[in-house]
Amino acid sequence: MTAVAHPMIVNALGQLDNPNTPAARAAATQLNPASTQLAVDARAIAEARASGLTAVNITLGYTMGDLPPYEHTLDEIAVWDRILDAHPTDLLKVRTADDIRRAHRERRIGVIYGFQNAVAVGEDPALVDSRVAGFAEAGVRVVQLTYNQANHLGDGSMATANRGLTPFGRVVVEALNDHHLMVDLSHSGENTCLDAARHSRQPVSINHTGCRALADLPRNKTDEELRLVADRGGFVGIYFMPFLNPTGHAAAADVVDHIVHAVDVCGEDHVGIGTDGSVTAVDDLDAYRATLAEHVAARQAAGVGAAGERADTYPFVVDLRGVDQFRDLIRLLEKRGYRSGRVEKVLGRNFLDYADRVWTS
Repeated sequence: MTAVAHPMIVNALGQLDNPNTPAARAAATQLNPASTQLAVDARAIAEARASGLTAVNITLGYTMGDLPPYEHTLDEIAVWDRILDAHPTDLLKVRTADDIRRAHRERRIGVIYGFQNAVAVGEDPALVDSRVAGFAEAGVRVVQLTYNQANHLGDGSMATANRGLTPFGRVVVEALNDHHLMVDLSHSGENTCLDAARHSRQPVSINHTGCRALADLPRNKTDEELRLVADRGGFVGIYFMPFLNPTGHAAAADVVDHIVHAVDVCGEDHVGIGTDGSVTAVDDLDAYRATLAEHVAARQAAGVGAAGERADTYPFVVDLRGVDQFRDLIRLLEKRGYRSGRVEKVLGRNFLDYADRVWTS
């Protein structure tokens, strides 16, 4: 194990819920469940704390579907504010990098509000700045420009046209820069990612992705994208997802391979983790398979799925989940020759440093 007794662990994109409650299992079949359906219960909080997690960027607001993006996003922010208010000794709303340090010091879980689709800013360029300012005031700190499909800012990873950032997208990036919010390029198409990284005045991030050089799937990023983000002072988080292996059956060894490759491309100061999952593991994998098949079919029918999603591919890495997932990752990185300093950077220090560079006022 690392020589550090209590390393800072920041999950650049994850979840904070218990997927095993009846309500959570029912929500898992839905295309776009609301935050009110999540079980942020005693087990989820206790296991997150037991894992050593310091902070996690959770997804709230509009991602897809027929919901009104702006109004739904405001409702979701209010839901999470109530969740945090109900657990003041365990959870801490993160507005600054110092809040992450405070969470680490006080052994609480820092909760970072983030979007996985920026369409809640609306379509009127004249309103973008006020919308972004309002989200920033409400505590949003990470804004992903697109989901898998195209929107009016640019193309997602599954949009075949692979357009770059649109003129409206440039307006949004500028507003995010003005209000010191992270510009997250996860899920974006290659040209949208490259354009946004070049256009942004502040460093940008790819909070949850893999390396296309190792697994040629659209949700993974090319070395050119990874290198550009790092060269401009940004951050890349590697996920614990099926896209890390062309078969869809990713294992812990694949996670390590992608981290190692990303470090080789980006340097050790720009790579971390964004698992895209919760600490609390699914208890009954056999029952979950039926739920998963229904959910994957719904995503495909709605045109929001990604290449590599199938009914037989779990949206997590089976041998790197649960309370010990971060300790297991530390052990595997050490086996690859990573010393404690580099391990600390990957587990959370690099995200913290990136937050220091962006979340300034």
